[in-house]
Amino acid sequence: MGRGLTRRHAQPRWLSTVLIGSALIVSSSDACRAQCVEFSDRASQLELDTFVKSPSSLLERLRNDKEKLRYRLSALIATNPSVLPSVQTLISASASSDRSAIGAALRIAEERCTSTKPDAARKIRDFAQRIGDLNVQSGYSAAGEDSGPQQAQSQSKGLARPPRGGALLDGEWKTKLADPFKPVPLPN
Repeated sequence: MGRGLTRRHAQPRWLSTVLIGSALIVSSSDACRAQCVEFSDRASQLELDTFVKSPSSLLERLRNDKEKLRYRLSALIATNPSVLPSVQTLISASASSDRSAIGAALRIAEERCTSTKPDAARKIRDFAQRIGDLNVQSGYSAAGEDSGPQQAQSQSKGLARPPRGGALLDGEWKTKLADPFKPVPLPN
């Protein structure tokens, strides 16, 4: 009789542990599904939260540096496309000279999402088309003419952290050890 009592109490604990674990897995998979870019290229959660709470803080932090604004904002959007309502607030708070950089950021984020998350790319494109600001539209169009998707990704990676490990791994999937005695190419 004492044995049956123990089993009865053990089963609800086991069941609750499984339910909590599955809830954590589902909630973390929802957060991972939103991103269009690799983990190393994502904006931090703190930066996303700060942008959502105060979109104009991005303008204050980058102070008239349109290149940084383009790539920082595109990283935020590509990390989590649900920040688009905050982008609308940012457009309202920005000077007309910054709005073309915001439009370019929308285009860069769309291009970064096209191959990995086509639904997110479509959402960004639809958002950019609904905006009635001519400066945003011109920046969006100019970014599409200036660069293809490959160039936009390489430029955004240039502003991101350098790859860890340098040239220690080689091959298509970076799974082979590189030759440590291979001459290093000199920059031009």
